[in-house]
Amino acid sequence: MTRESLTFVIFLIYACAAKWNKLSPEVFDILQKSNCISDYLVPYYDVLHTQGEKYLVDDIESYLMKRGMQV
Repeated sequence: MTRESLTFVIFLIYACAAKWNKLSPEVFDILQKSNCISDYLVPYYDVLHTQGEKYLVDDIESYLMKRGMQV
């Protein structure tokens, strides 16, 4: 994980926490358990970091729902 992708993941954790009315550690746990960080956000950072915040949070929600997880 590069410094840029780490900063990106942290940004998304806080963005999701704000939308989902959760604490950032809770969001981190959700993203970790679903492998969203390691299998999606970091590997596809080059493409994803060009998208807007709303799109990214919605995309993460879709990712989680496809894996049977609720936010």
